[in-house]
Amino acid sequence: QVQLVEYGGGLVQAGGSLRLSCAASGRSFSKYAIGWFRQAPGKEREFVAAIRYGGGMTEYADSVKGRFTISRDNTKNTVYLQMNSLKPEDTAVYYCASSLPLSTMAIDYDYWGQGTQVTVSS
Repeated sequence: QVQLVEYGGGLVQAGGSLRLSCAASGRSFSKYAIGWFRQAPGKEREFVAAIRYGGGMTEYADSVKGRFTISRDNTKNTVYLQMNSLKPEDTAVYYCASSLPLSTMAIDYDYWGQGTQVTVSS
């Protein structure tokens, strides 16, 4: 079992940057892929980025490619999402989640954090 907690959300102006952290507890953290998803008011939860357990393979949504970078430090049981060139449409609650296979589908993720709010002002 894996417990996940997100940190680092906040309010930022368009064009700014934020780094989200996903801290995990549990003995098997390094075996899991970790994904970031987001959900804006009135919209469905959508995939943002994911990283395989070893960190060597990543996936990104087209909407964030070139602006967001996902990374992980298995020694710290933490996954990061560096978000640059933020846009107002990036405003959402961001969630991290764990999955055994690397996946872009929310249905494949079994453990979820509580979410952290990111608000980008224009």
